[in-house]
Amino acid sequence: MKGVAKIGKRALLIIDMLNDFILPGSPLEVPQARSIIPHIKRELNNARREGIPVIYLCDQHQADDPEFQVWPPHAVKGTEGAEVVSELKPQPGDYIIVKTSYSGFFETELDSLLRRLGVNELILTGVVTNICILYTGADAYMRGYRVSVSEEQVAALDEENHRFALRQLREILKPKVR
Repeated sequence: MKGVAKIGKRALLIIDMLNDFILPGSPLEVPQARSIIPHIKRELNNARREGIPVIYLCDQHQADDPEFQVWPPHAVKGTEGAEVVSELKPQPGDYIIVKTSYSGFFETELDSLLRRLGVNELILTGVVTNICILYTGADAYMRGYRVSVSEEQVAALDEENHRFALRQLREILKPKVR
Protein backbone atom coordinates (compact mmCIF):
# COMPACT_ATOMS: atom_id res chain seq x y z
CA MET A 1 0.00 0.00 0.00
CA LYS A 2 2.06 2.84 -1.30
CA GLY A 3 1.81 6.12 0.64
CA VAL A 4 0.45 4.58 3.84
CA ALA A 5 2.65 4.82 6.91
CA LYS A 6 3.39 1.34 8.11
CA ILE A 7 3.13 0.66 11.82
CA GLY A 8 6.22 -1.21 12.86
CA LYS A 9 8.09 -2.05 15.97
CA ARG A 10 7.41 0.06 19.03
CA ALA A 11 9.57 1.00 22.01
CA LEU A 12 8.47 2.35 25.39
CA LEU A 13 10.41 5.39 26.60
CA ILE A 14 10.26 6.16 30.31
CA ILE A 15 11.57 9.70 30.62
CA ASP A 16 13.04 11.17 33.82
CA MET A 17 10.97 9.20 36.31
CA LEU A 18 13.74 9.94 38.79
CA ASN A 19 13.65 10.56 42.52
CA ASP A 20 14.56 14.25 42.08
CA PHE A 21 11.40 14.78 40.00
CA ILE A 22 9.02 12.46 41.85
CA LEU A 23 9.66 12.32 45.59
CA PRO A 24 7.94 14.91 47.83
CA GLY A 25 10.26 17.82 48.54
CA SER A 26 12.74 16.87 45.82
CA PRO A 27 14.57 19.69 43.96
CA LEU A 28 12.38 19.58 40.83
CA GLU A 29 9.33 17.89 42.26
CA VAL A 30 6.53 17.42 39.74
CA PRO A 31 3.60 16.85 42.13
CA GLN A 32 1.38 15.21 39.49
CA ALA A 33 4.16 12.72 38.65
CA ARG A 34 3.24 10.43 41.52
CA SER A 35 -0.26 10.01 40.06
CA ILE A 36 1.08 8.81 36.69
CA ILE A 37 3.23 6.02 38.16
CA PRO A 38 0.43 3.38 38.12
CA HIS A 39 -0.40 4.21 34.49
CA ILE A 40 3.26 3.98 33.43
CA LYS A 41 3.62 0.75 35.44
CA ARG A 42 0.68 -0.74 33.49
CA GLU A 43 2.28 0.31 30.18
CA LEU A 44 5.63 -1.06 31.37
CA ASN A 45 4.13 -4.44 32.29
CA ASN A 46 2.36 -4.63 28.91
CA ALA A 47 5.58 -3.77 27.07
CA ARG A 48 7.56 -6.43 28.89
CA ARG A 49 4.82 -9.00 28.30
CA GLU A 50 4.68 -8.15 24.57
CA GLY A 51 8.47 -8.03 24.12
CA ILE A 52 8.50 -4.29 23.39
CA PRO A 53 11.89 -2.73 24.18
CA VAL A 54 11.87 -0.58 27.33
CA ILE A 55 14.21 2.40 27.30
CA TYR A 56 14.79 4.65 30.28
CA LEU A 57 15.94 8.17 29.45
CA CYS A 58 17.56 9.51 32.60
CA ASP A 59 18.68 13.05 33.27
CA GLN A 60 22.15 12.97 34.79
CA HIS A 61 24.27 16.01 35.48
CA GLN A 62 27.69 16.93 36.79
CA ALA A 63 27.62 19.02 39.98
CA ASP A 64 28.58 22.16 38.02
CA ASP A 65 26.20 21.66 35.07
CA PRO A 66 25.28 24.99 33.36
CA GLU A 67 21.63 23.85 33.40
CA PHE A 68 21.68 24.67 37.12
CA GLN A 69 21.65 28.35 36.18
CA VAL A 70 18.08 27.74 34.97
CA TRP A 71 16.93 24.94 37.29
CA PRO A 72 17.90 23.93 40.83
CA PRO A 73 20.57 21.22 41.00
CA HIS A 74 18.91 17.87 40.28
CA ALA A 75 19.74 14.35 39.09
CA VAL A 76 23.41 14.81 39.91
CA LYS A 77 25.47 11.81 38.80
CA GLY A 78 25.98 9.31 41.62
CA THR A 79 23.21 10.65 43.87
CA GLU A 80 19.99 8.97 44.94
CA GLY A 81 18.11 11.78 43.19
CA ALA A 82 19.39 10.55 39.82
CA GLU A 83 17.94 7.05 40.33
CA VAL A 84 14.69 5.79 38.82
CA VAL A 85 11.84 5.69 41.36
CA SER A 86 11.50 2.30 43.03
CA GLU A 87 8.09 1.53 41.49
CA LEU A 88 9.52 1.67 37.96
CA LYS A 89 13.03 0.26 38.43
CA PRO A 90 14.74 -1.04 35.29
CA GLN A 91 14.98 -4.81 34.89
CA PRO A 92 17.60 -6.91 33.11
CA GLY A 93 17.14 -6.45 29.38
CA ASP A 94 15.89 -2.86 29.68
CA TYR A 95 18.00 -0.07 28.21
CA ILE A 96 19.20 2.98 30.14
CA ILE A 97 20.31 6.09 28.30
CA VAL A 98 21.82 8.98 30.20
CA LYS A 99 20.98 12.44 28.92
CA THR A 100 22.14 15.89 29.95
CA SER A 101 19.57 17.98 28.13
CA TYR A 102 15.86 18.17 27.44
CA SER A 103 15.79 15.87 24.42
CA GLY A 104 16.57 12.19 24.78
CA PHE A 105 18.20 12.39 21.33
CA PHE A 106 20.63 15.25 22.04
CA GLU A 107 24.18 13.87 22.19
CA THR A 108 22.99 10.37 23.20
CA GLU A 109 22.94 6.98 21.53
CA LEU A 110 19.11 6.83 21.50
CA ASP A 111 18.69 7.15 17.73
CA SER A 112 21.31 4.51 16.96
CA LEU A 113 19.79 2.13 19.55
CA LEU A 114 16.30 2.56 18.07
CA ARG A 115 17.57 1.96 14.55
CA ARG A 116 19.53 -1.11 15.68
CA LEU A 117 16.35 -2.46 17.29
CA GLY A 118 14.30 -1.70 14.17
CA VAL A 119 11.97 0.63 16.09
CA ASN A 120 9.90 3.23 14.25
CA GLU A 121 7.20 4.08 16.81
CA LEU A 122 7.80 5.51 20.28
CA ILE A 123 5.50 5.49 23.30
CA LEU A 124 6.51 8.50 25.44
CA THR A 125 5.87 8.45 29.19
CA GLY A 126 7.22 10.43 32.14
CA VAL A 127 8.08 14.02 33.02
CA VAL A 128 8.09 16.93 32.25
CA THR A 129 5.39 17.17 29.52
CA ASN A 130 6.39 20.61 28.22
CA ILE A 131 10.12 20.03 28.47
CA CYS A 132 11.66 16.57 28.11
CA ILE A 133 8.55 14.88 26.69
CA LEU A 134 7.92 17.67 24.15
CA TYR A 135 11.54 18.04 23.02
CA THR A 136 12.12 14.30 22.79
CA GLY A 137 8.86 14.03 20.82
CA ALA A 138 9.91 16.87 18.50
CA ASP A 139 13.31 15.30 17.85
CA ALA A 140 11.69 11.90 17.27
CA TYR A 141 9.25 13.40 14.77
CA MET A 142 12.06 15.16 12.88
CA ARG A 143 13.90 11.83 12.66
CA GLY A 144 10.87 10.10 11.15
CA TYR A 145 9.55 8.21 14.18
CA ARG A 146 5.87 7.90 14.94
CA VAL A 147 5.09 9.11 18.44
CA SER A 148 2.29 8.29 20.85
CA VAL A 149 1.62 9.95 24.18
CA SER A 150 -1.04 9.15 26.75
CA GLU A 151 -2.20 12.11 28.83
CA GLU A 152 -2.38 9.88 31.90
CA GLN A 153 1.27 8.82 31.50
CA VAL A 154 2.89 12.28 31.42
CA ALA A 155 2.98 15.16 33.90
CA ALA A 156 4.21 18.77 34.00
CA LEU A 157 5.02 21.25 36.73
CA ASP A 158 1.63 22.88 36.16
CA GLU A 159 -1.57 22.24 34.22
CA GLU A 160 -1.19 25.17 31.81
CA ASN A 161 2.18 23.94 30.52
CA HIS A 162 0.94 20.34 30.44
CA ARG A 163 -1.98 21.35 28.19
CA PHE A 164 0.28 23.53 26.02
CA ALA A 165 2.68 20.64 25.37
CA LEU A 166 -0.12 18.19 24.60
CA ARG A 167 -1.56 20.73 22.12
CA GLN A 168 1.86 21.08 20.47
CA LEU A 169 2.20 17.31 20.22
CA ARG A 170 -1.29 16.98 18.70
CA GLU A 171 -1.35 19.93 16.33
CA ILE A 172 2.26 20.48 15.30
CA LEU A 173 3.99 17.13 15.58
CA LYS A 174 0.89 15.10 14.73
CA PRO A 175 1.63 12.09 16.90
CA LYS A 176 -1.02 9.86 18.29
CA VAL A 177 -2.10 11.37 21.61
CA ARG A 178 -4.09 8.72 23.44
